[in-house]
Amino acid sequence: MSLTFHWFLPTNGDSRHVVGGGHGTPATASGRDRPPTVAYLSQIARAAEDLGFVGALTPTGAWCEDAWLTTAMVSQNTERLKFLVAFRPGFVSPTLAAQMASTFQRQTGGRLLLNVVTGGESHEQRAYGDFLDKDDRYRRTGEFLQIVRGLWEGKSVDLDGEHLRVEDATLARLPDLVPEVYFGGSSPAAGEVAARYVDTYLTWGEPPAAVAEKIAWIRSLAAKEGRTLRYGIRLHVITRDTSEQAWAEANRLLDGFDPATVKSVQAGLARSESEGQQRMLALHGGGNRDGLEIHPNLWAGIGLVRGGAGTALVGSHEEVAERIKEYADLGIEEFVLSGYPHLEEAYWFGEGVLPRLQAQGLWQHPFGKQATPSAQVPFAGAVTR
Repeated sequence: MSLTFHWFLPTNGDSRHVVGGGHGTPATASGRDRPPTVAYLSQIARAAEDLGFVGALTPTGAWCEDAWLTTAMVSQNTERLKFLVAFRPGFVSPTLAAQMASTFQRQTGGRLLLNVVTGGESHEQRAYGDFLDKDDRYRRTGEFLQIVRGLWEGKSVDLDGEHLRVEDATLARLPDLVPEVYFGGSSPAAGEVAARYVDTYLTWGEPPAAVAEKIAWIRSLAAKEGRTLRYGIRLHVITRDTSEQAWAEANRLLDGFDPATVKSVQAGLARSESEGQQRMLALHGGGNRDGLEIHPNLWAGIGLVRGGAGTALVGSHEEVAERIKEYADLGIEEFVLSGYPHLEEAYWFGEGVLPRLQAQGLWQHPFGKQATPSAQVPFAGAVTR
């Protein structure tokens, strides 16, 4: 077995501090430290590609740049890295989305992965002209994926659904490689969609016991549909040569949180309709500094200022590798990771953790390279052209 690792393109901006925002809250001022230019994002993408990450997640929402356009441009500066493009089904017709995906696949040599985001915040959805409630959005997502998958199979699709209607929908050119579909959600409606239509179910970084429960839940639903899924987890990482160095970095990030910003972001996230977001908020319990390590090497501090994924693996390279193995033992096969700043942290993980996983037979470089540990500081500074 070889685990799969993806990195993250910070299209909301990057910094040596945490860039907050997401789930209906705006990106924090730190996002202006390193603007998400194509040049800088391409730097991150090329580093991820060289280090052995298979793909890079690109977020969606009002807080960041458009994922489709950004990845289309960045793809021209990379060779093999895939792009896990987050998009919301309610904002584009299923036939057009299937066509866009097909075009992306041809123009990049099959380097598109799709992260379907139903949308957990009604007020943000309404800003885009979408006025369905959350459960209806999930039902629409199911119809959307039913249409898109039919089109990718070369079928002529007719559907008169509860929310979507198409007649004689076809694609003139099918994708050379059908994109894999990634999806996450913690509500019962989300589980039904995952079981029927997606390839990889993603969860945010909860403690292993909670992750095991989620996997068992989705696995049971998928079995009823006669399907078998892959499972992935979304986490931040702070990995260093020693545990003390890693925790010092986590504390440095925490010291940079402005109390007013934390209060504002938490107030905004408390209104979230997303069950996954509410589970993230429950992990840090309001921000008691001494209670943020919620499982060995699992730190909930990021969630104080950032919506969505709010936990980080923090520790020495050996400790982080051990935690990854712990999640892998539960059935997690794919890890979608990030860290601040994303350029430097990709090197810390790629040169610190991946060689250790390779030595244990848990990972191999997807492009046939041999990962080798670096001596001490793997990356001295960023060139943010």
